[in-house]
Amino acid sequence: MQPHHTRRFPWNLDWNLLRTFMVIVEQRGISKSAAVLGLKQPTVSAALKRLEETVGKQLIVRKPNEFSVTRAGHALYTESATIFGAVSQLPAILEEEVAELRGHISIAITSSVDCYHFDDVLSRFSQAHPSVTYAFSVFESEDVENMVALNRASLGICLLSSLPKQLEHSVLYKEYFGLYCGPRHRLFHTETVSQSDLEGEPFVAFQTEDVGGPLEEISKLRARLKLSREWRGVSSSLNEMRRMIIANIGLGALPVHVARKDVEAGNLRQLPPYKNLPEVSIYLLNNPARRHTDAEKALLSAIRSELDTVPLEERTYGGQ
Repeated sequence: MQPHHTRRFPWNLDWNLLRTFMVIVEQRGISKSAAVLGLKQPTVSAALKRLEETVGKQLIVRKPNEFSVTRAGHALYTESATIFGAVSQLPAILEEEVAELRGHISIAITSSVDCYHFDDVLSRFSQAHPSVTYAFSVFESEDVENMVALNRASLGICLLSSLPKQLEHSVLYKEYFGLYCGPRHRLFHTETVSQSDLEGEPFVAFQTEDVGGPLEEISKLRARLKLSREWRGVSSSLNEMRRMIIANIGLGALPVHVARKDVEAGNLRQLPPYKNLPEVSIYLLNNPARRHTDAEKALLSAIRSELDTVPLEERTYGGQ
C-alpha cells in the first residue's frame, strides 16, 4: 500500500506550479519566464520555491551566471510536459461528438519547410473539413522532436540526426542544398566561376551543420571546396541565412528549390558545384503513444495516403 503522504500528493499539489516550472525550464531563467507568464519575478521565484518544497527536491540550480536543471528537475519537466500535452487535447476531444469533423491540430515544424505535396494535402483537407483549426509553431529540429515526444504537438516536421525509436517517422520529402552568394559578393557578376575561386571564402552556416548534425553533408561540401575554416555567421532560420548571404556576410548553403525564386529575381547566385549536391531528408514525426483526436487521425491518414501514392522521387526537390 502507498504511504499516506504519497497518496495525498496529487491532491495537495498546486497544478499551476507545474505550468510555471515548465516555463522556467524552457526559458532558462526566472526573468524571462516572468515576462512570458506576465508575472513579477518574485512571484515566479516564490512559485519555484513552493514546488521544490512540495516535491522535496531541488529542481533548479541558480547561481550568478549559472542556470541548470537538476536530475529531479529534468524528470519532473518531462512528466509535466506530458501532462500538459494531454490536457491541451481536451477541447478537441470534447468536440468529437459533433457529426462534422472538428478539432485543433498543432504542428511543430522547422524553419522554411517548402513541400508542395504537403501543401496540397493541407489544402484538400482544409476544404473538406472547414471547422478544423491549425497552429504552426516553428522550432529548431531537435525541439520539434521533443515537442512530439512530449505530446505537445499533433505531429512534427523536421530534420533528424538519428531516427527516434519512440516516434513514428516517414520521409516527407528530400531536398538538395546548393551554395550561394549575394549581389554584393565579388563573384556575383563574374561570368564564369570555378570551384578554385571559392577557396578561403568566408561562409555562414546553419546551427545543425556540425559533425553528427542533420546538415553535416553541407560541412563536408565546404571542406571539399576549401572554404574558410571558421564561419562568420550562424542561424537556425533559413530566412536569416538568406539575409546573411544577400548581405555578403559569407557564402551559404540553401535548398535549391527554395532559393530558385531568389536566383530568378537576381537576389542570389548559385555557385559550383552543381552536381552531387548534399541531399537532406525532411521527416514527418508522429507519437504513437498520443491519444489522437479524430481531426489528427484524419490529417495523418491523408498525409500517409499522399506518401504512399506519390513516389519519393517525385517528392525530391532541387535535383540536378
